Amino acid sequence: MLWEKKGLIYRPDGRLPWAKQRAFPTNPLLMDDDVFRIYVGFCDENMVGRVGFVEVDANNPSKILRISEKPVLDIGVPGAFDENGVIPLSVLRVDDEIYMYYTGYQLGYKVRYYQFTGLAISRDNGDSFIRYKRVPVLDRSDKELTNRTSVHVLLNDGIFKMWYVGGSEWTNVDGKLLPIYNIRYLESNDGKTWGEEGKVCIDFANEDEHAFGRPFVYRDGGIYKMFYSIRTRSKKGYGLGYAESRNGIDWTRKDAEVGIGVSDSGWDSQMIEYASIFRYKGKTYMFYNGNNMGETGFGYAVLKS
Repeated sequence: MLWEKKGLIYRPDGRLPWAKQRAFPTNPLLMDDDVFRIYVGFCDENMVGRVGFVEVDANNPSKILRISEKPVLDIGVPGAFDENGVIPLSVLRVDDEIYMYYTGYQLGYKVRYYQFTGLAISRDNGDSFIRYKRVPVLDRSDKELTNRTSVHVLLNDGIFKMWYVGGSEWTNVDGKLLPIYNIRYLESNDGKTWGEEGKVCIDFANEDEHAFGRPFVYRDGGIYKMFYSIRTRSKKGYGLGYAESRNGIDWTRKDAEVGIGVSDSGWDSQMIEYASIFRYKGKTYMFYNGNNMGETGFGYAVLKS
């Protein structure tokens, strides 16, 4: 696999108070012919995230058509699991609605934060989203106490399939507490009710790895393909990984075949992460974030081979 980088698409210019910085992770959705709407989390000056979007020309994603002027999903009420920020994770059409799974942030005391997964639903073609409920659809469980987040959901043959990261432990790296979580798998009949503990499907390759970023899964013929981000103790930030599966549950890591890495200079010269894939009119696009987990915005690449 080999990707050709096409460059940066968008970085917030700071003019909107709720969207002063960052734009991550990318969640592309085809709105109509030739328009991609890419849902991302924007952050205010206090790093509190809210969900907005950037619309681009599907034939030339470098061309921006529209940027949301207000959040399509705002933070939760005081005391809720998403009171300190919301970030979109997976967006998909379900009949005449659009489901958005999102991370909700709540600050901690003995750990830095808690991350659990909410569901919001749009009935106006994605211009606004209403919470399905004010508590998580993927809440804490006995073996996943502090993090059940970074989900990606596919609807295949009437079954909702979810890949997500979960865990309870934290590790101290150079005096900073960082979470430990691997990638797990769950299924649901309605996309709203999920089990308490998923099956581990991508685990750490070595002791240096301690966490994974949002997986993104798509089917290519009879093969499930997954892009995910890898976080290590020895290197700040994330790098991209890649795996394949016949059933979506048992995966073979093929990180050496990811086909894309950091640039020599510029917005993605230190790290790339949070890849999402969209195939359109014979082309396969990868949207991804660059340095410092969305601080420099997002760009795209096209699959060459």
